[in-house]
Amino acid sequence: MQLQQLVYFLAVAETLHFTRAAERVHVAQPSLSQQIKALERELGAELFSRARGNIALTDAGEALLPLARRIIADTETATQEVHELVQLRRGRVRLGATPSLCTGLLPDVLRDYHDRYPGIRLIIEEGGSRDLVRELASGSLDLALIVLPLQSHDPALDATPLLHEDLVVVTASDAPPPCAGPEIRVADLRDRPLVMFRSGYDLRDLTVSACRAAGFEPRFAIEGGEMDAVLGFVESGLGPAVVPMMVARRRPRLRTTPFAAPGLQRTVALAHRKDAEPPRAARELRRVLLEHVPS
Repeated sequence: MQLQQLVYFLAVAETLHFTRAAERVHVAQPSLSQQIKALERELGAELFSRARGNIALTDAGEALLPLARRIIADTETATQEVHELVQLRRGRVRLGATPSLCTGLLPDVLRDYHDRYPGIRLIIEEGGSRDLVRELASGSLDLALIVLPLQSHDPALDATPLLHEDLVVVTASDAPPPCAGPEIRVADLRDRPLVMFRSGYDLRDLTVSACRAAGFEPRFAIEGGEMDAVLGFVESGLGPAVVPMMVARRRPRLRTTPFAAPGLQRTVALAHRKDAEPPRAARELRRVLLEHVPS
């Protein structure tokens, strides 16, 4: 099996058209078809059905598709690593992070990293932890900042806890305090409709779980937003929200109220694939990131 054959296979699988696939990879269509047939002979199975001119993946083709994508992504990463200059004057880092970490932790980290390595191209993928884990597994990311615990354990990933981050309740600075004292309990949120994140958002799952553990089902004043939207809704007085401390401290129009002991926390981890060492530029970003993690 040759890498070029996998490239041709992927082009056909994504276009479902031999001529368009040949145009994508800049090769004559007969040559592409010949290489696909050679790959099928080597594997002992047809990868595409060609009934009445309609192209579709067979079961064998469906099985090969994610593997081909991973192999090609790994090859691109290896090529990128080899081509990096010794002094990191050029390169690329693909970093995934949850929206709250993009807002709270990453700005200072990325500024410091860019000052040290201005030639490195930074590509940031913002998403929920589950989505980022899938991107890591497919080879689309070098590193990802995710929130533990994960909904499902992926043995192919190495996730190293970085910090335990306090969560707080934020309200509009010109609104009445959310409680009488300096600290709030989760139970105090029972009768306060919350500004809530969209489904699948790590902070939504954590907040709902904490409320249920306190014996009640939370009510929502509004739901469905990402981090910036939720903070804006709280600033406008729509209700309180539970957010990370590092995000809250950047918004002067918000009042921050900590939870009473034992508090409410989340664990942030840095993840990468076990079977592929991140490229050097990514390893340097990991080092800078660790310098910025609160001790």
